Amino acid sequence: MAENRLRIHHTKPDQFRRIRGFDCNRLALPQISSVPGPPPRAGTEEIVMFQPPRCPHRLCPQHLEPSPGFCHAHGHYQPLCRPHPVPRFRCTSCKRTFSRQTFRMDYRDHRPDLNARLFQSLASGVGLRQTARNLRLSLRCTELKFRKIARHLRRLNLNLRANLPSGSQLQLDELETYEGRRNGRPLSVPVVIESKSRFVIWAESATIRPRGKMTPARRLAIREDEARFGRRRDRSRSSVRRSLARAAKLTGSLEWVQLDTDQKSSYVGLARAAFGWSRLVHRRTSGKLPRTTANPLFPINHTEAMARDLLGRLRRESWLVSKKRRYLDLGLHLFMAYRNLVRRRFNFDQESPAELLGFLPRRITEVEALSWRQELGRKSIHPLARETESIESLGMRAGAAA
Repeated sequence: MAENRLRIHHTKPDQFRRIRGFDCNRLALPQISSVPGPPPRAGTEEIVMFQPPRCPHRLCPQHLEPSPGFCHAHGHYQPLCRPHPVPRFRCTSCKRTFSRQTFRMDYRDHRPDLNARLFQSLASGVGLRQTARNLRLSLRCTELKFRKIARHLRRLNLNLRANLPSGSQLQLDELETYEGRRNGRPLSVPVVIESKSRFVIWAESATIRPRGKMTPARRLAIREDEARFGRRRDRSRSSVRRSLARAAKLTGSLEWVQLDTDQKSSYVGLARAAFGWSRLVHRRTSGKLPRTTANPLFPINHTEAMARDLLGRLRRESWLVSKKRRYLDLGLHLFMAYRNLVRRRFNFDQESPAELLGFLPRRITEVEALSWRQELGRKSIHPLARETESIESLGMRAGAAA
């Protein structure tokens, strides 16, 4: 049965010329420029031969600093979920074998054709159960795919970003939601964005103490939670500190850092600690003002409203609530990647927030976002690369061309 499911054909090293010309080792990709410019014409394609950028085994000396010709062809295999064969290679240093699929995000997936549709569904406000029904998957399979895709998108979103351009403005705000039980397990979600491009720099959840009107039923629920999980701690301040630290890493080239927040007292000290006293311009606005377009905090309020709409876990009255906080964080990473890389800034725009900031030459699709694995940081393969170029090398080439 194993032979029927996986058919492997071995090729000797001296037959490398044959495997290079075989269809399984070719990638038909649209011609795209590594620098910002007009989009390519539809139907323009280029045949590119796949060359492994490194040995995927971490203990191999060819993993981080590969030498030219570190591997040779080692046949191919025909997976049941793909119409074309996949080439295999052998490392000359560690003598281990790997394939082109080893570098893909959908490595070892049983239904890789559903990943993009699942990403699009979850980023459109649909819950896990309804997504499983639409894609004809089990709930457990949908949950595992969601976690794998969200972790991959978190790494991709972090790898693609660079220093913010001159004139960027930051905004910070917190929204509240809950995990498991509404009346006893509240959460705070600090969100940091670049206001002009609407690029979501960071968002994460943190536990806070229950507050508000205490009815007898609510007091009983809180006592039950404290007996089960212990006294709930307020970690909002540390979460805001981590979010501002993420934003500070992108402001190294800015002479001045303009930050807009509401009048929460803790924001003053945290902002000064993150960006420094000398170059911080902190503008505070009352949170009681009407949330109209005239409000200086309208960009962050609009982003939070969009997050509640596109991420069902954040809705106030919904069955899609996260049972555990860590899964809400995965949902936030999925939303950030979709908002920054795939979706337009506004409906009348053609550019994504990442494209407006110069992080990408164009908007990417869901399939491109779920293409290459991103475990090596900026040394990982760029989602728009034609020759397995890394994010770092493509960024350097784009900067030199600019």
